[in-house]
Amino acid sequence: MSIPTRILITGNMGYVGPGVVRHLRHTFPAAELIGYDAGYFAHCLTGPPRLPESYLDRQEFGDVRTLPAALLAGVNAVVHLAAISNDPMGQTYEEATLAVNHRAGIRLAEMAKAAGVRSFVFASSCSIYGAGGEGAKTEDSALNPLTAYARSKVLSEQDLAPLAGTGFTVTCLRFATACGWSDRLRLDLVVNDFVAGAVASGDINILSDGTPWRPLIHVLDMARAIEWAVAREASNGGEYLRVNVGTDVWNYQVRELAAAVAEALPGTSVHLNADAPPDKRSYRVDFSLFRALAPDHQPLRTLAGTIAELRDGLRAMGFHDAEFRNSPLMRLRVLGDLRASGALGPDLAWAPAATAPALAEATA
Repeated sequence: MSIPTRILITGNMGYVGPGVVRHLRHTFPAAELIGYDAGYFAHCLTGPPRLPESYLDRQEFGDVRTLPAALLAGVNAVVHLAAISNDPMGQTYEEATLAVNHRAGIRLAEMAKAAGVRSFVFASSCSIYGAGGEGAKTEDSALNPLTAYARSKVLSEQDLAPLAGTGFTVTCLRFATACGWSDRLRLDLVVNDFVAGAVASGDINILSDGTPWRPLIHVLDMARAIEWAVAREASNGGEYLRVNVGTDVWNYQVRELAAAVAEALPGTSVHLNADAPPDKRSYRVDFSLFRALAPDHQPLRTLAGTIAELRDGLRAMGFHDAEFRNSPLMRLRVLGDLRASGALGPDLAWAPAATAPALAEATA
């Protein structure tokens, strides 16, 4: 295992980032941790007792599309989380999604390799399997991305492969669907959405017929996998590795997830949309390669524990918004509000500083 001394984490101010930063601070206490984020969701805090970025040695703000090469000086490992990170956002901002998620990520990897970075960890996604059909998907299964977000991950994996080589280890972590509590909670994820509905109104409204399959992983188990990847030697998986990250027991149909939430919150009603068009995004995933390569970094959380954690956290916030799907706890809504205020352009770049006074008035 290679212990890093300086780690750059992009996109650290999103949903996954706070847990990753805290975990890396705990596991690599002597390492210098540097965060780099555009700050779209910096204000979306959900009651942490401590600002997540206080665990860093340094927080830098900027667009990953223009990340300066100088920031990579002395960096041993890059954890690349920065992305326009769900299907609705990708559909609304398709060109920005490809620019941020794909082209900027490859540019970053090229600069990292030139700067002598040893380990490049890319947050990929099991969504690349898309319409999965029958059988659990392995790393060698055919890819069928159905959205701009999933396509951006496929393109990134393809273009990262030829960059890997002696002294530059690339790990593409194909994460299952994230869930669980975060210092910057988002509710546009299936389990989080169901718990929010049950807490706020006693209703779970499934937007499909409930039959699609989804693999899941807790955000803190994602952090454990990232720790493993940061320190991974090329002898364990190769100089370039793509690996499904999750656990076989967390493959669920959507209706099973709703039933588990309803059981944890008695009195909850579950409403299926039997008339909804079929959701083609359905896939079960085989995580045996991750078990073999990372036996000491397997997911620890349970579905029941995750549901209880979300329930208790939302109640502690005094959460009762039955219209939460139109609230700032949905990332698409946050971007839409920033666009409407003039803070972001159509390419999701921040407006020039000259517009800041007008923005202050709009958001006061």
